[in-house]
Amino acid sequence: MNPHTAAPSWKVDLKMAGVLALAAALATAGLFPYLLQLMPEKLARIPLPLPALVAAQSLQAFVLLGALSLLGLRMGHRLGLGAPLLRRWCGGDSGGVQRPAPLQAILLGGVSGVVVLLCTQWIDPWLPAMLNPPPPIPAGQSALNGLLASFYGGIAEELQLRLFLMTLMLWVAARLRRRVPGNVGFHVAIVLAAILFGAGHLPAAAQLWGLDAIVVLRTLTLNALVGIVCGWLYWRRGLEMAMLAHFSADIVLHVLAPLLGAGAP
Repeated sequence: MNPHTAAPSWKVDLKMAGVLALAAALATAGLFPYLLQLMPEKLARIPLPLPALVAAQSLQAFVLLGALSLLGLRMGHRLGLGAPLLRRWCGGDSGGVQRPAPLQAILLGGVSGVVVLLCTQWIDPWLPAMLNPPPPIPAGQSALNGLLASFYGGIAEELQLRLFLMTLMLWVAARLRRRVPGNVGFHVAIVLAAILFGAGHLPAAAQLWGLDAIVVLRTLTLNALVGIVCGWLYWRRGLEMAMLAHFSADIVLHVLAPLLGAGAP
C-alpha cells in the first residue's frame, strides 16, 4: 500500500475488520484442544462448562480483535501497512503493494521454525524440571492439536502484534515526528513487537517451568525470532504474508515436532 494514496473508506475497513474478527474467533475456538493438552488442570478449575468457555472466549476474540483490527487498518493507511489481498477481496484498492510472495513467506516461516526447534534441542537440557508437566498424549493427537492451534498463532497473534501493536508504535512515531518513520523506525518497531510477542508466551512458560532466567531468555528469544520474520513480512509483503509465515513456523513447531519427538516452545 502506498502511504501517499487517499485512505480507503471506512466501509471497506469495517468489512475487513469483520472478516478478520470472524477468523480470529474461529481460531480461538480451535486453540482449546491444545490448551487442554498443555494445561488441563488449570482449565478444569474454571467454573464454566467447556462449551460455554469456548463460546465466551471466541466471542471476546471477535469483539476485541475486530476492534484492534479496525484500528490497525486505519492507522496503517498513513504508514503503507495493511492487508492488501484482503482489501482487494473486500472491494478496496491494494495501493500497489509489493507482490505477496507466499512461497517466500512459507520458506521464511518454516526456516525460522526449524531454527527455533534446533535451538530448543540445545537449550532445553538446561531448563529446570517441569512444575506442571502435560499428561502424555499420542504424537498424532498432539500434532492435530498443534495444527488447530497454529491457526490461532497465524491469525489472532498477528492481528494483535503486527496489525495493531507494531502499527500503533509506528503511527505514534509518525504523529510525533510529523512524518512516516524511515527504515530504522520500522526495524525498531519490528523488534519491539517481536519481544512483546515473546513476552506474551511467558505465562504459559511459567505454568510449565516457573520463571527463572533461562526460561525467560528462552521464551523471549525463540519467540522473538519468529516475530521478527513476521514483522518484516508485514512491512514488506503485507499482513497476509506475516500470517502465512507465522502459521508455517507453528506447523514446524507444533505439528512436525511432536511427530518427530522433538521439543518446541
